[in-house]
Amino acid sequence: MSSVSRKQQTQKRHRRLRRNLSGTANRPRLAVFRSNNHIYAQVIDDDAQNTLCAASTLDKDLRTNLKNGATCDASVAVGELVAKRALAKGIQQVVFDRGGNLYHGRVKALADAAREAGLQF
Repeated sequence: MSSVSRKQQTQKRHRRLRRNLSGTANRPRLAVFRSNNHIYAQVIDDDAQNTLCAASTLDKDLRTNLKNGATCDASVAVGELVAKRALAKGIQQVVFDRGGNLYHGRVKALADAAREAGLQF
């Protein structure tokens, strides 16, 4: 059994990912944060240190329609909403930052929904 906790493993993966991953004005970073109860997505320009758009299960648009913020259905809704907001600002290509989480389940559902809504990554 490993003496490293699950959270420490996620943080280690996140640091390893962010070494080579950066968002620019031409291709910003789509950052995903997953908590036990909600999921958050932001489109970030790291050069200007600026968040261009964001969406989460706490948004008023989604909160009324969702029963629970910790499901794959909620992640799909957040992915579609962040893609719609990014496309409205003229952002078509992004770099996907899974935030140290495994590309599985809710994170994968968000990414697939953002792709289907028109974001390219």
